[in-house]
Amino acid sequence: MARRTYRGAQVEVTFDADLCIHAAECVRGLPGVFDRDRRPWILADNASDLDLIAVIERCPSGALQYQHSDGRTEKPAGTTTVTPVENGPLLLRGELKVRGVDGTDEILPRAALCRCGESKNKPFCDNSHLESGFQAPGTPLDHASR
Repeated sequence: MARRTYRGAQVEVTFDADLCIHAAECVRGLPGVFDRDRRPWILADNASDLDLIAVIERCPSGALQYQHSDGRTEKPAGTTTVTPVENGPLLLRGELKVRGVDGTDEILPRAALCRCGESKNKPFCDNSHLESGFQAPGTPLDHASR
C-alpha cells in the first residue's frame, strides 16, 4: 500500500498502513484528528499545527509523517537510536535509509523493524510477533515510542 495523503490548511499528513504497528500514539494523542471509525480518518485541521506535529513525531513506526505548507518536514534525530521493544520490534529513530526485500530504499525519520523473523513485510514489523508468541527483553512500547 502506498502512502495516503490528508491535507490540512497548514500541514499535510501522510499515512502508510503497511508500516503501522498500531501503537495508537496518534489516537490517544489527538482523538479529534485521528479517528479510525471516521472517513477520512485523519482531519489535520482539528488541532493546532504544533500539537499535530508533536503527535506525528511520537508515531514509533514512521507510518505517520508530515509536511508543513512551507515545505518543512520532520528533521531526523541527530543521532540514530535503536530501542528493542519488549516482545516486539526494534524501534529506530534518525536519518534512516531502509531497503525493502524488493530492493527499493525508503528514507524515514522513524521505523519499526521486525526482530521475530515472522513479518510478511520485512524488514518492517507487521505485528506477527503477537501471533507467534515471540518473547525478548526490551522497553515496554508505551515508553519506547516517546
